[in-house]
Amino acid sequence: MKEAIRQHARELGFDDCRFTTAQPPQSAARLEQWLATGQHGEMAYMERTARKRADLQQVLPGARSIITLAVSYAPNGEGSRIEDRGAGHAADCGARTAGFGAEATQRPGVMARFACYADYHQVLGPPLQQLAALVNQLGGAHTRSLWYVDTGSLLERDLAQRAGLGFIGKNTNLISRHLGNWIFLCEIITTFELEPDAPERNRCGSCTRCIAACPTAAITAPFQLDARLCISYLTIELRGPIPANLRPGIGDRIFGCDDCLAACPWNRFAREGRLMKTHARPHLTTLDLRELLALDDPEFKRRFAGTPLLRARRTGLLRNVCVALGNTGDETHLTALQSAATNPDPIIMEHAAWAIGQIQNRRGN
Repeated sequence: MKEAIRQHARELGFDDCRFTTAQPPQSAARLEQWLATGQHGEMAYMERTARKRADLQQVLPGARSIITLAVSYAPNGEGSRIEDRGAGHAADCGARTAGFGAEATQRPGVMARFACYADYHQVLGPPLQQLAALVNQLGGAHTRSLWYVDTGSLLERDLAQRAGLGFIGKNTNLISRHLGNWIFLCEIITTFELEPDAPERNRCGSCTRCIAACPTAAITAPFQLDARLCISYLTIELRGPIPANLRPGIGDRIFGCDDCLAACPWNRFAREGRLMKTHARPHLTTLDLRELLALDDPEFKRRFAGTPLLRARRTGLLRNVCVALGNTGDETHLTALQSAATNPDPIIMEHAAWAIGQIQNRRGN
């Protein structure tokens, strides 16, 4: 049964497939403590779903097994050299933002690698649905299965480690010995009982590269992350203003941050993902930041339909662009920022004004 599921998973494009029980995750207590200290920031859904994450029977009554799957989004040839790119610009989708014109001297903006593909929720949903259908068929008439792509109330990294898919690194992300850091996780929780695979053990050793690489010191200790300091949280999840004291650390990043992932030496084993390969969006690697500042909401939605950038919403993305220009721009970008400073959205207006002040301070005005 397991081999039939694994074989079908490979045929559907998944890069790894492992099995574990539906027993409560060991990290449930740590999640409760993390929430109690407010390190989840404004991600209120984490609190709302905490009980389900600790008790999988609340997700699917009668659940017995969980199938954990990994999908690589490492570009071809990245595995052997990704760790040598250097902190601060290690995960820039393989290309820098262009189009500023000959007079512009700003360093280009950076997006997290996963954002240079079609939205993985939409890409992985159909093959997961097909695999869940096979599980139900093999399990018999009374089998029930639910599939998730980073959307369910599951402590998926804990479950993936227990299934042997990888180990949770000091950066709190799952690391695969065969795929490195560049992986999407998804799961099928089912009432069909399947023999669990052996768990993976931690293999970080004495390495602390990911901790040293974090631009905002969000990895407060090995295996501990304060989301409120994390650039991915600040540029994607946070809806309000970015705290002024954290803006300089964001540098030229406009959507997410991969520095702690890119620093990991296990990435030498990363390989190009078969499933995501056809869903690359090369045009997302050549965005003009000044042009982005002029986008209205309909144009924003049209331009980024079907991509992860929609998650930040127009306000969030333009807020991030203002911060990037404030950190790395010069006087050639003031006109675009001055226009943004008259935007009726108070968040865009305030961040544009901040960026103008930063550039003027560097210019000595």
